[in-house]
Amino acid sequence: MKFFILSGSHRSEAQSLKVASYVKSVLSREHSGAESFLYSLSGNPLPLWDEASGGAPDVLWDPISAELKAADALVIISPEWGGMATPGVKNFLLNCTADEVGHKPAMIVTVSASRGGSYPVAELRMSGYKNNRLLWLPEHVIVQHAGSSLNTADGAVDLSKEDGVIRQRLRYALRLLEEYGKALRQVRASGVIDHKTFKSGM
Repeated sequence: MKFFILSGSHRSEAQSLKVASYVKSVLSREHSGAESFLYSLSGNPLPLWDEASGGAPDVLWDPISAELKAADALVIISPEWGGMATPGVKNFLLNCTADEVGHKPAMIVTVSASRGGSYPVAELRMSGYKNNRLLWLPEHVIVQHAGSSLNTADGAVDLSKEDGVIRQRLRYALRLLEEYGKALRQVRASGVIDHKTFKSGM
């Protein structure tokens, strides 16, 4: 099982990247045979998507595309900026095609410095999947008070209750994501999918 993890903050020092690294470590420790690829937008934004140009330049996108095609499931991590998902996350999803992520499960993880984080969940569930056919997992995780979360090893005696709950929720959602990844392989192999006739979502 291969996972693609997107850390969607553009900031050079991003709490989202810390969360992404934790997700990667859980997959490595607790999911037998799992491989994961972490792509970070931190200090590394893609050019803005433009329909006329066909998206990001091939020299930038081709390596990302290869990892997306190889992945069985995705974890999309976005901080909440002004009540929104980051422009980089939305831009990334605009570049994704159905050949890369179509009918693959994706888990939303949002990050907030305080008690926020719900607005990017609603925004991503409403958009970001129409033409690329990405499937949002019913479960999502909101990492609140990110500055004080996921800073120590699992099992540490000084974990706060909230930190422990976030870790439990992330680990549960990742187990569920893996099962969706296995199940949706059958859908993609069924021969029913027809992106040639139905190129765009409605």
